[in-house]
Amino acid sequence: MNFLFAWRYFRSKKSTNAINIIAWIAVTAIAVGTAALIIILSVFNGFESLVKSLYGDFYPSIKIIPATGKVQAVSKENLQALGKINGIAAFSAIVEEKALLTGNAQTIVTIRGVDANYLAINPLAKYIQRGKFETGTAQEPQLIMGAGVENAAAIDFISGARNTVVYFPNKNSSSLLQSDGLNAFNIVPSGTFVIQQDFDNKYAFTNINFMRYMLDLKPDEVTAVEVKTNVKEASIKPAIEKIFGKKWIVETRYEQNQSLYAVMQMEKWVIYGILCLILVVAAFNMIGAITMLVLEKQRDIAVLKALGATNQKVRNIFLSTGMLLATIGSSVGLVFAGIICWLQYQYHLIKLGGSTFIIDYYPVDLSVFDFVLVAITVIAISYIAAWFSARKAALTSYSLRSTN
Repeated sequence: MNFLFAWRYFRSKKSTNAINIIAWIAVTAIAVGTAALIIILSVFNGFESLVKSLYGDFYPSIKIIPATGKVQAVSKENLQALGKINGIAAFSAIVEEKALLTGNAQTIVTIRGVDANYLAINPLAKYIQRGKFETGTAQEPQLIMGAGVENAAAIDFISGARNTVVYFPNKNSSSLLQSDGLNAFNIVPSGTFVIQQDFDNKYAFTNINFMRYMLDLKPDEVTAVEVKTNVKEASIKPAIEKIFGKKWIVETRYEQNQSLYAVMQMEKWVIYGILCLILVVAAFNMIGAITMLVLEKQRDIAVLKALGATNQKVRNIFLSTGMLLATIGSSVGLVFAGIICWLQYQYHLIKLGGSTFIIDYYPVDLSVFDFVLVAITVIAISYIAAWFSARKAALTSYSLRSTN
């Protein structure tokens, strides 16, 4: 019944055309605010999904690292038990260390020695831009480097780069300044990858046996064991911790990049809070629209009260009017935002400036949660705004004589 009155009041002709204009301005403002929230949140989702996919390709599902120190021996029994856990697709041993890489220039690089299973953990091969993924042997090592590393070391990849040398710290030397402070070895570049600037400027890959040789490590010593899962990481993390014990730390992909994911979520919620201010402005338009409607319908209010309508009944009628405006506005906004995001997803209409990005358009990722969240937000703000105007309408006394 309340919405029937609200619908009739919304559609009926007013004595002053400005009342209709104000009502439609309120609906438009709500629609714009709703659409803006959905579009911005969808763009944030798109960038978040893009970053997670890039980091997800580079970082393993689970990483097992020593609890103390940089290097630790891992037993064959532990690795065999790890392979028997349901949900583990593959695992790979890693030896990682910083080194000085020289070509026609010099740069500090993190070199990661990997075994034959590494490509089952990390799809690095699909990001190779030049050459191929070849790590060589302990005696004839080859190097796959990030594009930023290649540029920093000024390595002439096309000519074969026979002058490429890596220098590792000699742990048996008392100082790096001594003549034997560094271990040097000629290495042949075999490929260049491009993933993301943070990785391209920092990492290079070779084989694990060469790294153990250069760092004077034992055959069972590693800096990490990386694991790929085909189930949720958290579900099998306790089983891995039980196998490796307290000497090792087991980290999921989220835990490896916890600060990054936390910052992305915080940015999204900050933007959400700022854009909610648009809806607050729209709420002021709604207050004006309902207030003008109350002045227009003074005679109707007086008749309703004369027929026995309570203040609560009158308040609910105008509250329903406000909710009707909010429902129309939010519905239009949600549909409009959905269409815009779909067009952007399909046809990449809005481009990113510059040419150094991985993609050249704004990514979008529609989420049902965002639609529900925005709809609830719009209804909540609209309800609060409409309640004040409706309450004032209910408490004001009107008489039939004064409204003639």
